[in-house]
Amino acid sequence: MDTEARSPDAMAMLEALVSEALGEEGSVSEVIRPSAIIPEEAARSILVELSVRDLRTGGVWLADPTTWQRFDDPTERNLIGSLQVAYGTPTKYEITVFRCTVTKFGTERGWTVELLCDDALQYGDLNLANCPRATLAPPPKPFRFGHQAV
Repeated sequence: MDTEARSPDAMAMLEALVSEALGEEGSVSEVIRPSAIIPEEAARSILVELSVRDLRTGGVWLADPTTWQRFDDPTERNLIGSLQVAYGTPTKYEITVFRCTVTKFGTERGWTVELLCDDALQYGDLNLANCPRATLAPPPKPFRFGHQAV
């Protein structure tokens, strides 16, 4: 892939095109690269706080094992945005944050990808800037059949 196709402007245009195609014009979605890895102790704290602040009990978060959704108010239930997460990866008790989307409603109210991530990560004394990141290893070399001496 050439460098022009990977530029931030090209990615922003691609994300805008996808949002428009899905009928979500004005939303902002960003892949977190490298993915943010929430350590075990912080993960526990965050999960406890998200459950205490659950939308169904008067809070602003609705969390399940794949998505954490942030709403503006428990009565209005306007979605600010969501974080896509994976539990138990890379180790059993860690959580990986790999994508964040801020809705049009959220962007109109000043929310950004970083602010939304920080809003959830604060419960583990983290923010997106200081959260540990996944190590990106190069892919393994392809297996090649060859002649070997016997």
